[in-house]
Amino acid sequence: MPGKLRTEPGVADPDAFYARLIELHEGLSQDESNKLNAKIILLLANQVGDDAALQEILEYARNSLKK
Repeated sequence: MPGKLRTEPGVADPDAFYARLIELHEGLSQDESNKLNAKIILLLANQVGDDAALQEILEYARNSLKK
């Protein structure tokens, strides 16, 4: 997947997914929320499973903060 990172929505209903993600964090402390995010990230990375794709994702995410 190098050079082919999809940045357009690939989820059928991105708004509903985002709402579920936000709801998942309700009532959690900042530390618990950070741990939950880390677990989600690691599970999704495991699903992707491709080191080159994961590196591209990390770079894209980091660089997007500069904009």
